Amino acid sequence: MTPSKNDLGGRLPLLDSDELKADQHTLYTELQATMVPWAKKSGFQAETTDGKLIGPFNAMLRSPAISKALMSVTAAEGTHTSLSEKVRQVVILTVGAAWQAAYEIYAHTAVAEKAGIEEHKIQLLAAGQKPEGLSIEEDVAYDFVRRLTTTHQIEAALYERALVTFGEKGIVDMIYLAGQYMTISGLLNTFAVPAPGQ
Repeated sequence: MTPSKNDLGGRLPLLDSDELKADQHTLYTELQATMVPWAKKSGFQAETTDGKLIGPFNAMLRSPAISKALMSVTAAEGTHTSLSEKVRQVVILTVGAAWQAAYEIYAHTAVAEKAGIEEHKIQLLAAGQKPEGLSIEEDVAYDFVRRLTTTHQIEAALYERALVTFGEKGIVDMIYLAGQYMTISGLLNTFAVPAPGQ
């Protein structure tokens, strides 16, 4: 039986913690200790009232070893990135909008608000539009990531702008972050995961 969208798993049934295999349970425990509290603090929902994971986290339980490695990349990016939090959220919302990943846009609308991005700018970014009044770094990040996710090419002039703005490390950091959220958006879209309230 196909789960309803109201279950928030999309095409995948939500998994109960007591039906998980050992490696899945290890990942579940890690997600409950890291991502669920972060989601609550950020203002979005990452689990049901009975403790089942939603968003990309439910899908991640299907491949726990690789998902655990992805979580290590997530942690490393958060610790070692050269990008500001506002720039990070511009990157993530730009990817989410390009992929039309409903849950990603839902979650990072809340995170971007906590990062101090104005609501009207968040709404435009979530709709795939470039707001006026972005900082130089935010402006370049939007243009770079929009091109990367839509045409998959970075022309010379845009590369030079990004290089002057972020340096080589910043460009690599931006590509890693965008790629991470392309993967998350791929999970969300493949399994038709809705945002709460949709």
